[in-house]
Amino acid sequence: MVGQKMSISRGDALIARFGGVWLAPMTGVSDLPFRACAQRLGARYTATEMVASEALAAGRPDAVRRAALGGGEAPLIVQLVGAEARWVASAAQLVEQAGAELIDLNFGCPAKSVTGRACGSALMRDPHGALDIVRRVIDSVAAPVSVKMRLGWDERSLNAGELAARFEEAGVAAITVHGRTRQQFYKGRADWRAVGEVRRAISIPLIVNGDIVDTRSAQAAREQSGAAAVMIGRGAIGRPWLVAQLEAASEGKPFAPPTGEARVEVVMTHLRDSLVFYGFPLGLMMFRKHLAAYVEAASLDEAVDRKAARARLCRMTDVREIEGALRDLWCLGAVRSLAA
Repeated sequence: MVGQKMSISRGDALIARFGGVWLAPMTGVSDLPFRACAQRLGARYTATEMVASEALAAGRPDAVRRAALGGGEAPLIVQLVGAEARWVASAAQLVEQAGAELIDLNFGCPAKSVTGRACGSALMRDPHGALDIVRRVIDSVAAPVSVKMRLGWDERSLNAGELAARFEEAGVAAITVHGRTRQQFYKGRADWRAVGEVRRAISIPLIVNGDIVDTRSAQAAREQSGAAAVMIGRGAIGRPWLVAQLEAASEGKPFAPPTGEARVEVVMTHLRDSLVFYGFPLGLMMFRKHLAAYVEAASLDEAVDRKAARARLCRMTDVREIEGALRDLWCLGAVRSLAA
């Protein structure tokens, strides 16, 4: 009971610290430049990409880069994935030493490359293994530990509530549930009401994830699940201000997404950060998916061939040329030259 009371207190502190709208860890998206961009725009919770624990413990450069160790980010929230408790615990100790405020354990990734190694959502089929990882990590670090998972492996094994209760008893501070099973991947609709079953099984904060893309869906997800916070994933790609926008809406405060020159500045600062973080040309190549998403998410004149504009922008290799093209697209209305 003492451990449970401590986890409840820590969970409440997390909500107070990070607010009611969190930015999801997204592989290939949530690198340090993207997180820094979202933070500048007002996001308070920004987690790293999923980091392979064994690779991080071994000091593999790609894993260290995903964890952004030493990157000066505040707060540093690291999501770890792994099949063996000893490696996950070792990685947790490393990121805590690097300044991590929160360590999130991934029991929800549906990718075959992950589940094939008995990681991610595969651990929902191995409750003993999942619980062993949770306990070892909590015993190894002083930082609070959270878990992100799905409703279950498939419709016949919806065990998120049962697992969540066991994780709470072990000392987990908060739990995020994506409202799909592993076998659904990202098909169909997230079931926020089913996430509510987890809410009734635990006392620590619940965060609901899946298909939350605007104010209406954020409100509906929170109401149907009873969650203390919502987590935004794919909806924030190309709209890194969305987390702050939805947080403001939940508090009844005004928030104006950047437009025109302000939006150009958001994109270009993000691009420059990417070039600094990865170097050239890798930084530009890593940024192109974000650039395409920025164009896709923008409100454009009906005369613009969005697909052609996006393709042309993503072929550009000169930073000044990209900036000029974005200014034409969003500020000057000179859209036909860009789409040509």
